[in-house]
Amino acid sequence: MPEGDTVYRAARQLAAAFDGTVLTRCDIRVPAFATVDLTGEAVHETVSRGKHLLMRVGEYTLHSHLKMEGVWQLYRPGERWRRPEFTARAILANESVVAVGFELGLFEVLRTADEDQAVGYLGPDLLGPDWDPARAAANLRSAPEREIGLALLDQRNLAGLGNVYRAELCFLRGVLPTTPVEEVADLDRMVALGHKLIDANKDRPTRTTTGSLRGDTAWVYGREGRPCLRCGTRVLHGELGDNPLQLRDTYWCPSCQR
Repeated sequence: MPEGDTVYRAARQLAAAFDGTVLTRCDIRVPAFATVDLTGEAVHETVSRGKHLLMRVGEYTLHSHLKMEGVWQLYRPGERWRRPEFTARAILANESVVAVGFELGLFEVLRTADEDQAVGYLGPDLLGPDWDPARAAANLRSAPEREIGLALLDQRNLAGLGNVYRAELCFLRGVLPTTPVEEVADLDRMVALGHKLIDANKDRPTRTTTGSLRGDTAWVYGREGRPCLRCGTRVLHGELGDNPLQLRDTYWCPSCQR
């Protein structure tokens, strides 16, 4: 599932392939931006910002968000794509590499000077140079009655955590995801652990919170009905969200989390 670490790796791969080069192809298959052609423009920088990916080309920024199914893949010129062409939303190329954004949840083109219109609302980026744990904790505390499981996913508080890290972080701190923020013991330590987990996973394709890269890589996420790895109690599953139409899965151990 794309979370901040996934987007960070995608940005690093695109940066290594494109930064400092000139686009030889720019094919955007999103109706609102289908006429945009940045062929011949230089790629200055590719970075992640929470779950957002920003490629700065000429005076513009190509802003994408993977959402649930999106992915950026790199190919050699002429190499067969591993996904259906009709799912491609953006195709970029230089003399040696082709990048294809498949099933991107969001893709838009905006002037780099206007980037804040797209990502300015985000809180401190867990994997960015602006990471500020004190500010992230203060953001969480600004709504003390809100459930911690919702507050951690709110990108305005801290940018980069998703559903997997939410479930795992609550488990590791022994907190039910429905616990109000004001009742979470040592919120600063929870924020610090969130940063430690995502930072440890940023450079590897297999995400783990258990320390194992084989077998059980998660304590509770996706383990509904299976025994808790710590105490053996059956892991429970539920849904959590501010909007009944936008509920997200959550998992917890009723014995280890109180």
